[in-house]
Amino acid sequence: MTSTFRILDVVPKLWNDTIEAHRREVRDATLDTTVALVAKHGLRSVTMSQIAEGAGIGRATLYKYFSGVEAILVAWHERQVARHLEYLTEVRDRAGGAWEQLEAVLQAYALISYEHHGTELAALLHRGEHVARAQGQLNELIGDLLTRAAKTGDLRDDVAPGELATYCLHALEAASSMASKAAVTRLVAVTLAGLRPG
Repeated sequence: MTSTFRILDVVPKLWNDTIEAHRREVRDATLDTTVALVAKHGLRSVTMSQIAEGAGIGRATLYKYFSGVEAILVAWHERQVARHLEYLTEVRDRAGGAWEQLEAVLQAYALISYEHHGTELAALLHRGEHVARAQGQLNELIGDLLTRAAKTGDLRDDVAPGELATYCLHALEAASSMASKAAVTRLVAVTLAGLRPG
């Protein structure tokens, strides 16, 4: 009798895990399919029917997850932003001291800006609460690195680290309009030079 209760206690967890995994798979397939369709046909040409067919799910199921194409694209963008923040944290953790971490993170951020720029999709998605939240997290990450660099004497001391973090992020937004990765690297070098003491 006791063993039966133990088995019953385990089954719901397995069931819930399976359902949750299935939901994640459906959601990821929907996000990936939508972005692929938008890249191929343009933002205004994609329909929920095309997305459902491409993701291999029914339209009714799709509408259980998302209210429309824009909602799917916002969810995709939220996932991308979260992945970028995770990546920048990994870049920081792989680098050496505070200045090397700062340099590595700024370079990685500039390259992300360079690679994801100037499309109609970017204009649609770079607004909203999730973007403001991500900007705050990014500002905090850079600000922390700048504070640590200040403690080692690698950072100018006439401007507060928080202000310098804002300077870095605004300066590196220019990477989105650079013509090459070499130009992005030069932009990062100029930005870093502006952070050095006297």
